[in-house]
Amino acid sequence: MHILVINAGSSSLKAAVIEAATGERVAELSTDRLPDRGDHRATLHPFMLELREKVSGIALHGIGHRVVHGGAEFTGATRLTDAVEAKIEALNDLAPLHNPVNLAGIRLARELWPEVPHFAAFDTAFHHSLPRRSQTYALPRDLMREHGIRRYGFHGLSHQYVAGRAATFMRGDYRSLRLISCHLGNGCSVTAIEFGRSIETSMGMTPLEGLVMGTRSGDIDPGIPAYLHRKTGMDTAEIDALLNRQSGLAGLSGAGNDMRHILERSTEGDPDSQLALQVFTHRLRKYIGAYAAVMGGVDAIIFTGGIGENSSIVRHRAAQRLDYLGAVIDEDLNHSARLTATEDVIEFSRSHSRVKLLAIRTDEQLAIARDCAKLLRKEDEVNTLPTIPIAISARHCHLTRETLDKLYGPGYALTVKKQLSQPGQFAAEETVTVVGPRNRLERVRILGPLRSVDQIEISRTDEFFLGLDAPVRESGKVDNTPGCQLIGPAGSVDLEDGVICAWRHIHMTPTDAERFGVRDRDTVDVAVDGPERGLTFGNVLIRVSPDYKLEMHIDTNEGNAAKIDSGDSGVLRGTHHAGTLRRRATMVT
Repeated sequence: MHILVINAGSSSLKAAVIEAATGERVAELSTDRLPDRGDHRATLHPFMLELREKVSGIALHGIGHRVVHGGAEFTGATRLTDAVEAKIEALNDLAPLHNPVNLAGIRLARELWPEVPHFAAFDTAFHHSLPRRSQTYALPRDLMREHGIRRYGFHGLSHQYVAGRAATFMRGDYRSLRLISCHLGNGCSVTAIEFGRSIETSMGMTPLEGLVMGTRSGDIDPGIPAYLHRKTGMDTAEIDALLNRQSGLAGLSGAGNDMRHILERSTEGDPDSQLALQVFTHRLRKYIGAYAAVMGGVDAIIFTGGIGENSSIVRHRAAQRLDYLGAVIDEDLNHSARLTATEDVIEFSRSHSRVKLLAIRTDEQLAIARDCAKLLRKEDEVNTLPTIPIAISARHCHLTRETLDKLYGPGYALTVKKQLSQPGQFAAEETVTVVGPRNRLERVRILGPLRSVDQIEISRTDEFFLGLDAPVRESGKVDNTPGCQLIGPAGSVDLEDGVICAWRHIHMTPTDAERFGVRDRDTVDVAVDGPERGLTFGNVLIRVSPDYKLEMHIDTNEGNAAKIDSGDSGVLRGTHHAGTLRRRATMVT
C-alpha cells in the first residue's frame, strides 16, 4: 500500500512515498531552503508541483499530512474533509508557526490529488492520554477553559514510534513498560510513557516549553517576559521572536543552533559553546530524573532525533550519573553506536544495567504512513452490537493467602456474600479497614477468590481522603504504587505497595472481541449521554479472556459524574488500536 507522506514546514518540505507494510521508500523529495515569500501557499506551490511530477508514475493509495497541533479535538489520525480543515485552522492561534503552513500544504495537495484520500496525523495525539495533573497549568480555571489553555505536548508521532521499537527490541509489549523517550533535534522534548500511555511530557501548550532547543529557550521564569517589557520596551511579538527564534543553543553559544558546530567549538575551548552544551544536557538529565520519579522507576531510556541518534557526547553527558536509577552507560558502545536503516536500535548500557539505554532511529514518516494504511483498511470500523452493560465498582481489595492469614487467622476461608457478574468472582462477607497517612476507610469489601498479589482499588475521592497518591493502573500492575495498612480482626498488615485507582475497563470474551473487532488491551473513548450533560470517558481499556462476561467497569466517582447506574448499557463505536484512533464509543443510558 503506497502512502505519500507530506511534511510541509515554513522553510522546508519533506515528502516520501512509503510502502506502509515494509517501510520501503519508493520515492522521496526534500528541501530545507524554501524561500520566504510571506505566503505559505505561494512558497509551497512550485515544490508541490515538482512532487506531483516525481510521483506521477506511482499508484497512490492515500496521502498523509503531518499536522503539529491537533488541540483537544484530534486524538488520532483523521481523514481530511472540509470540516476537518476548518477545525485545524481554528487551532492556528495555538501553533501560529506550524499549523498555517501545515494547512497550506494540505489544501494544495487536495487540489493536486483530488482523487486520492487524504489524512492528517497530529503531533499532539499521542499525548491525549496525559492525566489532568499533567495537562493543567496553575491558572484561573475559567480563563483556561475559555481559551483552551492546557498542556498538549508534541513530537507524539516520534515518541510513540520509538516506544514501539524499544518494546520490540526488548521483546516485550510497550504497554507493559515504563519508558523515557528523549527526542533531541532542533526541537527537543522528553516524554514519560507508562504502560503504553503518555503520562508526562516536557512541551506544553506550545512547543516552547521544556528542554533547551536549537533556537527556543525552553523553560524560563514566567516573570522574564514582563521584566523584559519593562526594561527594554519590547512588545509581545518581539519577546515571542526572542524566545522562539533567538534563544536556546543559538542564544547561549552565539554560534548558531547546530549542535555539531557547538560541540566542535566547545572542544576548541570556546566558553560560550561549552556553557550551551552544559545547560542543554543538564536540563535533559534533570527531566530524565523527574520522569523516573513520576513513574516510580523506568525500564528504558531512549535517545532519538538528530542529536539523540548521532551525538555520543550528548548521550554521554545526559546518561552519566544515572547509576542510582539502575542505568549504567557503556562508554565504548555509546561511542561506537552508528544507527542505520537496517540497524535502527542500539543498546549502549552495560550488561548488568537494570535500565536499558537505547539509541533509536525515529521514523515519523513511516508512523504516519502506517496510521493512514490502518484507516484505509477500515480498521476504525467495529461492530456496534451487542450493547455493553455498565457496572459501578465500589472500593474493594484483592488479597493473597498470606495477607488473609494475618488479618483473619491461618487457613481462614472467605464467606461468599454474593456472586459477582464476572464468572468465578464473588464479594465476601469479610471486610478490612484501610489506613492511610491521613484517614482510614472502614469496611472495605474483600473480593474473592484470593490473588497472587495484594491490591486495593479505590476512587479519586478515597485517594484524597486517605492522603495517598494512587496512580491509575491496570489490575495487577502494582509495582511502585503506594502502600497502606490493613486491619482485620486477627491482626494487621503493612503493605509496601498495592493501592491503585483502577483503569476503567471493559471485560469481554474472545468471541465478543471478534464480534466487536477489537483486541486485548486496545482502548476506547466512551461518550456518555447523561440526563443533564454529556461526558466522555477516554482510554477505556479492553480486557479479553474466556473467563470474562461482557461488562464495562467504572468507579463510583465516574458513575456519579455521568449520572449513570449499574444496569445501564453502552454501544461500542470504535477503538484505539496500536496507537491509532478508531471512532468513539457512545454509551446509551
